[in-house]
Amino acid sequence: MKLLLTKIFAFCIFFSVISSQYCKAQFLMDMVDTTKDMGKGLLSIYKKYDRIRIGGYIQSQYQVAEVKGAKTFAGGDFAPNSDNRFILRRGRIRFDYVHFSENTKPSVQFVFQFDGSERGVFIRDLWGRVFENNAKLFSFTTGMFARPFGYEVNLGSADRESPERGRMSQTLMKTERDLGAMVSFEPRGKTNFLQYVKFDAGLFDGQGLTNLAETDSYKDFITRASLKPYPLNKNLLLSAGVSLLNGGFMQNNKYRYTMQPSVNGKQFIADSSAANIGSKLPRKYYGADAQLKWIHPKNSATELRAEYWCGTQTANASASETPTSLAGVAQNDPYYIRPFSGAFIYLLHSFSKHNQVGVKYDWYDPNTSVKGLDIGKDNGTHPGDIRYNTLGFGYIHYFDDNLKLVAWYDLVKNENTSLTGYTSDLKDNILTLRMQFRF
Repeated sequence: MKLLLTKIFAFCIFFSVISSQYCKAQFLMDMVDTTKDMGKGLLSIYKKYDRIRIGGYIQSQYQVAEVKGAKTFAGGDFAPNSDNRFILRRGRIRFDYVHFSENTKPSVQFVFQFDGSERGVFIRDLWGRVFENNAKLFSFTTGMFARPFGYEVNLGSADRESPERGRMSQTLMKTERDLGAMVSFEPRGKTNFLQYVKFDAGLFDGQGLTNLAETDSYKDFITRASLKPYPLNKNLLLSAGVSLLNGGFMQNNKYRYTMQPSVNGKQFIADSSAANIGSKLPRKYYGADAQLKWIHPKNSATELRAEYWCGTQTANASASETPTSLAGVAQNDPYYIRPFSGAFIYLLHSFSKHNQVGVKYDWYDPNTSVKGLDIGKDNGTHPGDIRYNTLGFGYIHYFDDNLKLVAWYDLVKNENTSLTGYTSDLKDNILTLRMQFRF
């Protein structure tokens, strides 16, 4: 560990002497708003280049793990005989097309984005959006696009300070996208408080990119109400949001377990009623987030972000991730319904337009009804019930808008339990050194 920390320190010192320009964050479903500077810039690009814009980025990185074959959420598990690796984490190319009405207002937007790496080529976005241009209040989006839930899920990977989203985001919102349709209320051209308000609501299949087709008739309803960065004064910006996911998927066998009180504390109790077959297994998430940014002289700034999720998740015994498909679950493999909670907390400080440091703490507790050494006792618990805390910290250097370097170290801590293989902390800390090219 000392060697890894030494590498981080040397990496930071070396690149802190190089000048660059700090990039502005973008979100996965940003709208073309011609009343704002960014929207006007996009509008001019679309017009100049026949209404088409091409962009993308490549993230090439080197990682070191504590042990060979480490299991990690920092870009996927290591190979059994490897404790270090070069990988192409993301290679994105995005095509945007905007059609304008006769009054030069954007009426239709089409987006296609794919991700290419040594693991293959995959679709990430394929959606169309229709703009309402009379009141300039609404838009309608359909296709494969980002779920409107939370802040971290929708912050683009090219702009996020930490190399990866938190464990809870990756587990409950795997790949961030899903097939569906969404209505958005986002006033354009307003000069009052409404310009800071956004509301999204949509219906989604539920399985996201983990399966090629819908597996049942149930849909996820996802909605988010948010306050865009609002100036409390000339140096202080506040943004916030609340999110809801109400969904689930079909139970294809009669076995389900829920946490119930018992003489020895809470434990999983089986329900094997035949009436369970065909019923809806719940997935209900509630989220709240806030971001506060202090702008200092000489292009420096400090930002605090906090986000909390809780709710109910249905999964299997070994993991709390939503099953990828009903066909992939054995006929007698039971479902486990768990209450969960988790959070993401960021503290970021940019010294200038080129240098930034950050600390991120996140936790994910997939079963809030059982703790520590009680997991693995005679209560039906499994690895899918273990809580993980991650403390990450690092340094980001922006050469300019097209080149970024990141040095980040994740300290991952799991609960000590009574389960075999989880009686102590796993060796899964990860150092990531990343270079990002953007165009």
